[in-house]
Amino acid sequence: MIARVWKGAVRREDGDAYAEYMQATGIAGYTRTPGNRAALMLRRDVGDRCEFVMFTLWDSMEAITAFAGTQPEKAVFYPEDDRYLVERDLTVDHYEVHTAVGL
Repeated sequence: MIARVWKGAVRREDGDAYAEYMQATGIAGYTRTPGNRAALMLRRDVGDRCEFVMFTLWDSMEAITAFAGTQPEKAVFYPEDDRYLVERDLTVDHYEVHTAVGL
């Protein structure tokens, strides 16, 4: 199993709207892709920003490529992301899941 992690931030006042937007775009895209096992959207307020971490679990790199395309290390963005994001990782991190309890 592979974990895929992406981070970004929005203005604090946009946190709820961005979370709803990511539910409709990112989370929906992850979970409808075969091979996705889980999708978590983490958020926290830090100063005047709301930070987001998208943490997904996948069966394999092939499943990630089915979602992200031929360059799976590149982050996937959606049409309205420029409206919200004030900071974003352009790449993602992939980790081999060594231990998973409770999944």
